[in-house]
Amino acid sequence: MDYSALASLLFPNVSETPDTLEARYPVRSLPQGAVVTRMAPSPTGFVHLGNLVQGLVAERMAHQSGGVLFLRVEDTDAKREVPGAVEVLIDSLRHYGICFDEGATVDGDFGSYGPYRQRQRAALYHVYAKKLVLQGEAYPCFCTEADLTAMREQQEREKRNYGYYGEFALWRDRPLEDIKAAIDAGTPWVLRFRSSGSQENKFTYMDLVKGALTITENDMDQVLLKSDGIPTYHFAHAVDDHLMRTTHVVRGDEWLPSLPFHLQLFRALGFAIPKYVHIGPLMKMDGVSKRKLSKRKDPELALTFYKAAGFPVSAVYEYVMTLLNSNYEDWRRANPAAPASSFPFSCKKLNPAGALFDYAKLCDVSKNVIAQMQAADVYAQALAYAREFDPDFAAALERDAAFATAVLAIGRGGKKPRKDLATWKDVRPYMGFFYDEFFVNEGFPAAFEPTLIRAALAAFLESFDFADDAATWFDKVKHVTEKIGFAADMKAYKADPAAFPGSVADVSGFLRIAVTGKSNSPDLYTVMQLLGYDKTAARIRAAMEAL
Repeated sequence: MDYSALASLLFPNVSETPDTLEARYPVRSLPQGAVVTRMAPSPTGFVHLGNLVQGLVAERMAHQSGGVLFLRVEDTDAKREVPGAVEVLIDSLRHYGICFDEGATVDGDFGSYGPYRQRQRAALYHVYAKKLVLQGEAYPCFCTEADLTAMREQQEREKRNYGYYGEFALWRDRPLEDIKAAIDAGTPWVLRFRSSGSQENKFTYMDLVKGALTITENDMDQVLLKSDGIPTYHFAHAVDDHLMRTTHVVRGDEWLPSLPFHLQLFRALGFAIPKYVHIGPLMKMDGVSKRKLSKRKDPELALTFYKAAGFPVSAVYEYVMTLLNSNYEDWRRANPAAPASSFPFSCKKLNPAGALFDYAKLCDVSKNVIAQMQAADVYAQALAYAREFDPDFAAALERDAAFATAVLAIGRGGKKPRKDLATWKDVRPYMGFFYDEFFVNEGFPAAFEPTLIRAALAAFLESFDFADDAATWFDKVKHVTEKIGFAADMKAYKADPAAFPGSVADVSGFLRIAVTGKSNSPDLYTVMQLLGYDKTAARIRAAMEAL
C-alpha cells in the first residue's frame, strides 16, 4: 500500500503537519511536578454530584501543585447536546468553588491552548488522522449498516467476540484501487485505527487510584473519524490532551474498558501518555447492599438538589472532601479554622471501589459548618436562600436585619455552639416563631392537666420582670415550680420522680411552648429578651386563654 497516496486521497486539503501544531501548542512553562488536568464534560445538561467529585479531585491536584485546571467541552456528539448546558455546568461548578484557569467560558474561550470546544478543533484532528494514515496505522472503512449488521449476526452465530477486528475488518487490507473507487462513487467512509493488539496478550498498567491493573490488549479497529469528519471521543481526547499538555486525566472508572485502546492510540501518535486517575462510582446503601447513585432513582445525584435543599456550598465541599480522602476528618478536627484548600489532598487516598454517599452524614457535616459561622454570615446566606425559595420568609428577615442577626447569634460561638441548622431550609422552622405571621403553637403535653399548666403560666406572669438578668429570671422559674408543687431541684426529682407531679424542666417547657410554640428552641431567656416584654406576655396570656 502506498500510504502517502492514501493520505493525500483521504485528506487532500490538510497541509499542516504535527510539527506545526507542536510549535503552536508548546510545552507549558510550569514548576516541576505541576499537574495540568481538565474537566471535559459532554454538554448534556445534567450536572451531577459526580461532576463535582471529579472537578474537586482535578482542581485540588492542579492548584495544590501550582498547575493548571482547564475546561474542555467534548461536543462531538451533536445529538446529545442540550442548548445552554455548558453555561449550566460552568455556573454550577463555580457555585461550589471550582473555577478554571482557562478553557470554555460562558462568553467564549479563554486561554492559549484553544479552541476548547471539540467541534471547533476538527482541523487539528485531521492533521493527526493523516499522520496515522501515513504511518499505515489508520485506514478508511466503507462498510454500510447492512454490512455491520451481517457481521454481528455472523459473530453471534459463531459465538465470537463482537466487533470490527481480524477477519471481520472488511476494509483493513483493501487495495488503493478499491478505496479510490469507493471515494469516486461518493460512498461515505469512516477512518479506523489499525490495531496491532491481540486478545492473547496482557500487560500491567499503574493507575493512580486502582494501582497495578492487568490489562488485555485492544485488538479492535476502532473508529477515529466519523463519516462527517468529526472525531470520536477516543481520538479527540488523545489529540486534545496532548496539545493542551495534560499531565493527568481524572475520569470515572467506567472508562477503564477503553484504556487499552487509549494507551495504544497515544503510542501510535507518538504522544507522552498522561497519568490516569480512575475514580470509582458514588454508591449508596439500598437495604443491606450497595448500588450506584442513579439519576432516575436518587434526586441527591443532581447538584441542583443541594441548592434547593439549602445546603451551604462550604458544607457540600467539606462533605465531598470526606468522601475523597479518609484522613480529611482527622485533619479537620486538628485544624478546625483552616480553609479546606490547605488540606494536603492525595489522589492515592481515593477509595478504588468508590465512595459511599451518606445523607445523614452530610447533614451532620453541614450542622458543624453552620455552627462555626458568624451570625452575620448565617443571616446573609439564609436570606439569599429564602429570596429564591421562600420569599415570604425573606421579607420577614429583611424587615429588621439587626433583629434577625441577633436571633441567629443565640448560642453561637464558644466551644459548644448550637447545631440546630443543617440547611438554610431549617432556618424558618428554627426561628420563624419570632415573627407573628409564622407563629404556630404546637400544643402542650397531654400528660399535664391544663389547669396546672395555666397556674404555672399565671404565676410566672405575676413575677415576670423584663429587667431581670438570666440568673434572677431562672430563680423565679424555680419559685413558680415550687409554688405549683413541682420539683425545683432536678437531683431530688431524679432520685424520686414519683414524689412530684413534675419538675422545673416541665415548667420551663410550659413557658417555652407558650412563648415560642415549640418544645425545642434557643435559650428561652434570650428569646424573651429579643421578643420584648409586651410580646412575651401577650403570648403567655394567649396560651392561657387557649387552654
